[in-house]
Amino acid sequence: MLKNNEFFIKNLKNVVFLGFSQVFEDLIKINNKLGIKTNIITSSDQSKEISSEHVVFDQFDGGFEDYIKNNFKIESTIFISVSCRVIFNSDVIKFLGHNLVNFHGSRLPYDSGGGSFSWQILREDRINNQLVHLIDEGIDTGPIIDSKLSIFPPNCKVPIDFKNYHLKKFLEFYSNFINKIKKGHEFELKKQVDYLGRYNPRLSTIENGYINWNYNPYDLINFINAFDDPYLGAITFLNRNNYGELHIKSAHLHAGDSPNHPFMSGIVSRHDKDWIVVSTVGKHSLLIEKVVNSEGENIIKKIVPGDRFYTPIHHLDESTKKKVTYTSLGKK
Repeated sequence: MLKNNEFFIKNLKNVVFLGFSQVFEDLIKINNKLGIKTNIITSSDQSKEISSEHVVFDQFDGGFEDYIKNNFKIESTIFISVSCRVIFNSDVIKFLGHNLVNFHGSRLPYDSGGGSFSWQILREDRINNQLVHLIDEGIDTGPIIDSKLSIFPPNCKVPIDFKNYHLKKFLEFYSNFINKIKKGHEFELKKQVDYLGRYNPRLSTIENGYINWNYNPYDLINFINAFDDPYLGAITFLNRNNYGELHIKSAHLHAGDSPNHPFMSGIVSRHDKDWIVVSTVGKHSLLIEKVVNSEGENIIKKIVPGDRFYTPIHHLDESTKKKVTYTSLGKK
């Protein structure tokens, strides 16, 4: 509830998660230790990945409100959005008594929206943030309840590295937050300024992941890393044998070879058994260990010096036109 610009819940009894998290079982354990009951409400699409007991609502309508009324005392329940795909309108926010919060995986207001780890890799942003804010009618615009910064370790290179570190810190942050709520701690709300920040649209490898070989080496390696594990890998083509779309993974920036000319970008200059050396527009080359075809096969051994990676212009144009949107039923 809200009072005098402070957020708190008296006599917390229930946590209702709305959405999806890979660490639901760990979150439930934290709640159990505090004597707090846990319930999960999710969408049809997200429910496919949840093994814990849950219910499904693809819209927050009268049926949703009836379910809440019949199962919870709103004043002693905190409703927590974690990657929720259903929109919270003003009626739902009011119905839930302003006990509705969202855990966001990056700094606000700098990084509202989705695809946070890939965007951070693209921009070389090494600051991890755990943040919980009150939900209002905007997108990630509600006042901040609590947050904690840390630095991604040097070994974080591709999205799966960032994600694993973030989830570890998320569990620590959640445990501390819910402990404070349970003890009746009152959090002073911090309003987000509306003249700073950016909105990051969601990303999809198959829609947005086409490699532009005209990027400078730093932007090129960041782009490739941003679509690496757990994703399919950034997409390009080879000018031989009609392999179709190929996914580049496990790439490294390398300055130990001779300088390049921009016209050389994408050319395989050498094959070193377990990796290939590929020229860029600058002095650096790429060392690439995985070139994966549509069957999931690494065809690195089939590539020879003189081959060239390229991406047709129409793919690059389309990749910037498409905005990826997810609903409760999946990707539109």
